[in-house]
Amino acid sequence: MRASFSSLAVLALGATLLAACSTPGHDEIQAQFDAGLKAYDAGDYKTAYKTWGDIGDYDLAALRNVAVMLRKGQGVDKDPKTALRKMLQAADQGLPTAEADAGEMIANGEAGPPDKAAAIPWLTRAAAVGHPIAAYELGQIYEDGKAVPQDLKEARRLYKIAADAGMPEAVQRLRDLDRAAPAPPAAAQSQIPQLRH
Repeated sequence: MRASFSSLAVLALGATLLAACSTPGHDEIQAQFDAGLKAYDAGDYKTAYKTWGDIGDYDLAALRNVAVMLRKGQGVDKDPKTALRKMLQAADQGLPTAEADAGEMIANGEAGPPDKAAAIPWLTRAAAVGHPIAAYELGQIYEDGKAVPQDLKEARRLYKIAADAGMPEAVQRLRDLDRAAPAPPAAAQSQIPQLRH
């Protein structure tokens, strides 16, 4: 019995060392990420997909890129369900772009029925760190008032985040909301009784 335990311990130690040796280092991951980017920019989507897929377990941006490619069908068959699953993996680990993309996919129903209420937490996380598209989409949800009670003040705040980042759609929504806002009460001066002379 003791010999079996020792053999198992040696095998476990060997497997641990092998796994440690097979984990790529930071420089290797960066080089692979850059190679994937070069392939993507050249339109070689199959190579980019494979390259980023090889490091997706070690690099959140690579994992998100794989999800985006699955979402769009670039270099691989379009697969929205797998794209969302991978996007949520990166979002769960705090990547704001993945949070925004996951929220958008859920809100639009790209991998199932549209669910704006389920998208809110992801969009909120991304908007909280200034992601303009997430802020804009979340602003639309608050303005619409179907998934949450309508809150035009919150919608304006979110549109402002997006507008400050240069999003023309958000600038337009702010203008539209300002035009639709009820007129402020008459000036205080007109409420003062007039003196008779």
